[in-house]
Amino acid sequence: MSLLSSHGSEPDRRLGQKLLQVNWVLVLLLSLLTGVGLLMLYSAAGGHAEPWAVRQSMRYGFALLALLTIAAIDIRFWFRMAYPIYAVSLALLAAVEVAGSSGMGAQRWIDLKIFQLQPSEIMKVALVLALARYFHSLTGDALGRPARLVVPLVLVLVPTGLVLKQPDLGTAGMLLAAGGAVFFCAGVRYWMFAAMLILAAAAVPVAWDMLHDYQQARILIFLDPESDPLDSGYHILQSKIALGSGGLWGQGFMQGTQSHLSFLPEKQTDFIFTMLAEELGLVSALGLLLLYALVLAYGFAIALSVRSQFARLLVLGITANLFLYVFVNIAMVTGLIPVVGVPLPLISYGGTAMLAVMISYGLAISAYVHREVKIARRGPGDA
Repeated sequence: MSLLSSHGSEPDRRLGQKLLQVNWVLVLLLSLLTGVGLLMLYSAAGGHAEPWAVRQSMRYGFALLALLTIAAIDIRFWFRMAYPIYAVSLALLAAVEVAGSSGMGAQRWIDLKIFQLQPSEIMKVALVLALARYFHSLTGDALGRPARLVVPLVLVLVPTGLVLKQPDLGTAGMLLAAGGAVFFCAGVRYWMFAAMLILAAAAVPVAWDMLHDYQQARILIFLDPESDPLDSGYHILQSKIALGSGGLWGQGFMQGTQSHLSFLPEKQTDFIFTMLAEELGLVSALGLLLLYALVLAYGFAIALSVRSQFARLLVLGITANLFLYVFVNIAMVTGLIPVVGVPLPLISYGGTAMLAVMISYGLAISAYVHREVKIARRGPGDA
């Protein structure tokens, strides 16, 4: 009887050991960020949990379960699944063109009846996985050969092109930037980056002609918001007014004039950082940035602790993704870059974006739990 009990509890004991190795401080930081988001969604609804805070809390519960499940799975499984996950994500992106649902002038979602799935958010994680697997198998000499970069460039450019067609300029830019971050961390030569930047600069006139009218208007308004204060420049002007009116300590929780008098647009999604700064002030806004900085620091620490190149590149890519989320959103609402519709991770209302962030950190924690695991190099690109 005792032998049977011991045998039966072995998988549970292994799972328990893995859960003990989970970086719970990192999980706590992610939970604190979500808690801040729930408070601001409660405020955005005028002091009501419905419709945003309740749904977001339920999503977080599911996403946290997904994070812990992914963290307990051996990092070698995610290495083997990197290309299949990328292929599924790419197929979902392609499906948006055929059966996607539209909203706010763009076709970005797939209606799964239970919830709306935005494949471009999932692709941010899948792309990092695929690039980490490819570069895992390349030696220093191979990285110096331009032919070796054809495959990873295709891995980046194909989903970027599909996202641009939706159209979603912000997410397309994030895919390019995240891909570039993995290229850099993998050790791609500087002259190759210079060559790609020169080609990108030469393509700017062509890219400008390919932009939709509203995208061109966003860039022009970014350069001169006062030129159309009641239409194209309205969002960013109201955001700046709200940021300035918050001062050092803010106007008080649920007391923001711009947000609660409906001057501030999309206060539950893209401009939620502006509402936080208006209501709770500069000090609280900096405190939020400190939380993000700690999460990013943990990402770098995990990357330094793992033994396999795949895990290292995966965690660095995930960390770069989070940084891009935060940087682009805050730069957007403060007028440093054009408005491109990128959410603030774990703060803005949105299910797929939250799930993508939590899945990515589940992978990062899996890398930490299995940090002593080695993954053999099999050949160029592990193809």
